Amino acid sequence: MYHDRYYPFYMAYSTPLFYEGERQQEKEFQMIKTYYPETALKIQEKVEEVCDHMDYPGSPIYDEYPDRATLDLVCRRIADEVETGGVAAASLEDLVQVLLFQEIHRRRCRSCRRRYF
Repeated sequence: MYHDRYYPFYMAYSTPLFYEGERQQEKEFQMIKTYYPETALKIQEKVEEVCDHMDYPGSPIYDEYPDRATLDLVCRRIADEVETGGVAAASLEDLVQVLLFQEIHRRRCRSCRRRYF
């Protein structure tokens, strides 16, 4: 395929809006976090802190099929560390589990640049 005009390589294959969808998705996620109740916000902060420390090869985040027992252990540790005001332990562990799995999924999608919807 030949063109009448010469296009430099950086112009021919440039994608200026390549990361725009990711920026918009991150902005929406930050907005949704403002709607969280206080307990969920504490848990989300703790989950992000734990995921920052687990962000190395060989951690459950990067396993193709993470070990369920390890993830349950991480959820229990987070639930024990977060002080709550009268929230039942079972519902707290369920909330921690949902937020942890969502954060792991979000970080996996961000690291591999694929979208799973």
